Order: sequence, then C-alpha cells, then structure tokens
Amino acid sequence: MNLGLGGSALLDPFIARVIRDQPADLISLKLGINIVSMDLMRLRALGPAVHGFLDTIRDGHPTTPLLIVSSIFCPIHEQTPGPCAPDFSDGQLKFRATGDERDVARGALPLTVIRSLLCAIVAQRRERDPNIHYLDGRNLYGEQDHELQPLPDRLHPDSAIHRLIGERFAATVFGGDWPFG
Repeated sequence: MNLGLGGSALLDPFIARVIRDQPADLISLKLGINIVSMDLMRLRALGPAVHGFLDTIRDGHPTTPLLIVSSIFCPIHEQTPGPCAPDFSDGQLKFRATGDERDVARGALPLTVIRSLLCAIVAQRRERDPNIHYLDGRNLYGEQDHELQPLPDRLHPDSAIHRLIGERFAATVFGGDWPFG
C-alpha cells in the first residue's frame, strides 16, 4: 500500500493508525521535507511526534521491518528552515525558503537538524527494536546528484530524479547488507 501524501506527510496520528491497522511485510516512512517546508513544528515537538508515530505503528506491527528514510538533498532547506514559498522571479514556478537560519538556535528545523534527530531516534530505538532502520535520503539523491540534475523547482524531483531515487532505493534496501533483501 502506498500512502504517498503529496506534501502532507506531517506525522498525523491518524496516518500512524492507518499504517498500524494494515497488514505489512515492510514499512518505510520518508520523513522531513513537508515538516520543514510548512514550518510545522519546532525541535522540541518533533522528537515526541516521531516517537508517538512510531509507537502507534509498533502497536500493530511490533516486529515488522520498519525503515525511516530522511529527506533527499534539497539546497533551499538544508540549512534554512521553512516555510517555503513560491518564487516567480524568473517567470517560472520555483520555490524558496523564507525562514531564517538564526531561528535554528530557537528550534526551527532545517533538513540537517531533522536528519540528525531521525538518525538519533532510530539509534535509540534500535537498542530495543532490532527491526528499525535508518536510511539517509541523501544516499538516494545527494549534493553531487543535484549538481548534475538539479531539482527543477528547487523543491520537487522531476520524473528522471524520481527514477534515480527509486532505483537507488531498490538497490540499497533490497540488496546488499540490508535485512530486507
């Protein structure tokens, strides 16, 4: 089942309940960019929100392999928090970050902070849950990829980038040393 939420992956509890209540052999969650681009929450709230979301899923899937995937590389939000806004300055729809990097010290969330937090949460939970895993989304589309194939609107991948991400996800998660292969 694909619950792709098109800009609305915001750790809503009802989504965790839907995932909890569906049969699953593997669960993968991609978390981060929507929280940043909407400037939805601060660091203080994000950790408990992620834990609560995962706790709800684990209520129904206590041992199902669970993969947390952080955001792909997105230059406008790597260091700058949201929200993002449309930018028509060059006559085309593009996006720009409107947050202020100085607000990170007060808990605003750029992607670098979210990735670090997700990695730490998974590491902490792995002490009791050997079936939870973390994948840094920059392994699917990173800074070097962006130099060759930039995000056309500065925020969203196009079809070629989606294909690249999908191929790398499949090769990484279902091959090699990962427990899903």
